[in-house]
Amino acid sequence: MNTSITIEEILTRKHFNLTDIIAGSSGIKRQVKWVHCMEVTQISHLLNGNELILTTGLGWKDCDDTFLSCLRQLIECDAAGLCIEIGANTMAVPQCAIDLANERQFPIILFHEEVPFVEITQDIHSLIINKQYQMISNLENYSQQLNKNLLEIDHYEPILKFLHSYLNVQVILIFNENDIASIPKIKKKTTYQMVADIYEEKRKLDKTVLGQPIQVLGENYAELLICSNGRELTDFDSLILDRTATALAQHLLRELYIEEKKMSEESIWLTNWIEGEYSDEAIRERLSYIDPKMQLDGGIVCICKQHPKYNKNSAKLDGTYFKIMFRTVFEQYGFQIFSMEIHQHLVFILGDNRSSEDWKSRVTSAVDRIMKMDVSGRNRMGLLSIGFGKHVQRLSEIYKSYETARETLLLQDTLPEDNRSFFYQDLHMHRMISLINKHGNLEETVYEYLGPVIEYDKQNNGELMPTLKTYLACNGSKQETSKQLFIVRQTLYHRLEKLEKLLGSDFMRSDKRLGLEFMIFALDFLQYSSRKINGKYVDKYIGR
Repeated sequence: MNTSITIEEILTRKHFNLTDIIAGSSGIKRQVKWVHCMEVTQISHLLNGNELILTTGLGWKDCDDTFLSCLRQLIECDAAGLCIEIGANTMAVPQCAIDLANERQFPIILFHEEVPFVEITQDIHSLIINKQYQMISNLENYSQQLNKNLLEIDHYEPILKFLHSYLNVQVILIFNENDIASIPKIKKKTTYQMVADIYEEKRKLDKTVLGQPIQVLGENYAELLICSNGRELTDFDSLILDRTATALAQHLLRELYIEEKKMSEESIWLTNWIEGEYSDEAIRERLSYIDPKMQLDGGIVCICKQHPKYNKNSAKLDGTYFKIMFRTVFEQYGFQIFSMEIHQHLVFILGDNRSSEDWKSRVTSAVDRIMKMDVSGRNRMGLLSIGFGKHVQRLSEIYKSYETARETLLLQDTLPEDNRSFFYQDLHMHRMISLINKHGNLEETVYEYLGPVIEYDKQNNGELMPTLKTYLACNGSKQETSKQLFIVRQTLYHRLEKLEKLLGSDFMRSDKRLGLEFMIFALDFLQYSSRKINGKYVDKYIGR
């Protein structure tokens, strides 16, 4: 739809009857947003782009270098074109300027007789203003039709078709590298390459390509692109694209709510699945009923729960909002999401659509994005504890991931902040410590190994425990240990002598050292759990 004015259209106006385009004729499709009369030579700071310049050439009279300088400034400022009145000030245009204008497709138009610049500007400005009014009317009409369509459609493709028919451009909607829709249809084998080419053009600021992200719940869910082969895209095209992107966001959000509702209705089946009651064949048959295209390669379970430190008067998490946000983000990283609520916990099965080799890095990236999405605190990530179970290859074994996700959450409640992890796989030592604590007297075992050091620090207000912990962490490097503790080497030697007396001169022997490191982990576990060793709290002896 023609909502902009081009030089080609202006050349048909009455004051342009006796004109010639002496250079840059291939640029007559350039848009004109305003007309400006100018006789000065330093002009770059006066222009915003797309101006048609009218001049008598007084500023560069008889000086080709000055004329060339002015022309370069116009081109760099993205002016639409240059109209020169031939007469007393300018008799001819130098060949070097003509060559530059042809090279940059910048139109130079000559008036062969005196013309009233004031009437030209009045005529063209009236035309521009009328076009603006028409553009606003067209935009409102488009929005009304778009909103009407939203009430009637159950898929996003009609919206893409409407955009294509209205602007007559290529329309592409990109969800991810494996899900791209286009109107008109693009052959599958060339889709990805074309998308790559479009992005390359965008990087070069090509005016035949425009893009707009589709935001759902404040997150980029997809990207809408339009591409024109025959004309530059205008501000009107950009406004239409923006309205369409908003409509698509509304439609996709509605679809997510509908999908979430359907998933809630599947909660009984999902609960049985997560408890291990179905075979692989039964699960895949049910999933194919939900979505015939669904192909999952194993999966992971994630459990989210309200953090226990918040009381009943604290702001609560919006469960529906969070589930949709969770789905929006994780689908971008190759996961099919199934959500349910079990014992007031949000439980997500993450069916893996991609290779299982990088599942952890993808989950980490998705969690980071959710953390950063905390729009006005609405998703309240600070209220949540999150645990991911281990990745399983067989869908029938998803119950194993569920059990390990539950254990991850339980361990998080007993760990210091700097030792916590979302992932079951990262809690190696803590899982063993928890097991020992369940089936044995962990306090006595820890005290058997570290009791002398704990008692020494208590009686002498010493720093042997942090020294031992740092020395072991530095693999016995005295230089690195003293550096991390901010002490001189002599002080470290004195402390190490004390440790040898308390623990034995062989405390760095591999087997004994391994036992000590394990007991330090256990001491952290006990300290954070506010346990007692021999009736006394050990918080101040941890060595932080």
